[in-house]
Amino acid sequence: MKRVGIFCKQKPNIDPTIVCELSKWLESKNCKVYLEPDTADLIGKNTSISKKEVASSSDLLIVLGGDGTLLNVAGIAHPYKVPILGVNLGSLGFLTETTMGDFYPTLELVLDGKCEIENRMLLNAGVLRNGEKIEDFNVLNDIVINKGALARIVNLKVFVDDQYMTSYRADGLIIASPTGSTAYSLSAGGPIIHPSMRALVLSPICPFALTNRPIVIPDSSTIRVQLTTRSEEGDVRITLDGQTGYTMKSGDILEAKKAEIPVKLVQAPGKDYYQLLRKKLHWGGTTENNS
Repeated sequence: MKRVGIFCKQKPNIDPTIVCELSKWLESKNCKVYLEPDTADLIGKNTSISKKEVASSSDLLIVLGGDGTLLNVAGIAHPYKVPILGVNLGSLGFLTETTMGDFYPTLELVLDGKCEIENRMLLNAGVLRNGEKIEDFNVLNDIVINKGALARIVNLKVFVDDQYMTSYRADGLIIASPTGSTAYSLSAGGPIIHPSMRALVLSPICPFALTNRPIVIPDSSTIRVQLTTRSEEGDVRITLDGQTGYTMKSGDILEAKKAEIPVKLVQAPGKDYYQLLRKKLHWGGTTENNS
């Protein structure tokens, strides 16, 4: 890997020297470094290369920040099948594989081709209005249909592979990938799904009927959710990975399924998914056997 793109979270407390030192270190390894515009601006440099051009030109993308930053970059990078190494500059982080404390030793191994690359499923979704697709997007974590702050309970009719499944009266509905099962879906009572599993999860948000529970279905399924609630403009929203939103009107259909191209994430050596769960969710004690 000799061409490396760098994306850094834009936040006042991000130390620009992190980017400067990383750029110099990579150049010392004879790597060509690409900085996307906001990251270049963070360290006082100008660049004419766009975010998509950084992704398409790189053998590796390094994302400095947290899960939100990585989710944003994943949407840009996945068509180019370029692996992403996430570096957690915060505290939670289920997607960012390494911290600044062990970043450079990990990066050495990555550049030498000694780290595994994991394929993570993306969700592809489109909004159908009067039979016409008006939006199309890909997400790594989840697609959320939720009501506005002052809206009433929404009514959603759900079909799986053209078979009627159920109707929800709820504050909303989450459609999550295995990667997204530890995000909003988990807070709504959904199950944790190992990222290697070929499954999708539907988790209702505060359902009116207590018998409406989360359900796991095969990732080969196509999910269609129709909004049957009469709603005012902006009352019901579709939110993508917690970052981008679209208004959903009465009669609109959200169609979701597994995307054709996955996201490639670099796995840090010496770490595993269960270790991540123990650390982030504070499972177990602190004895030597489960540290």
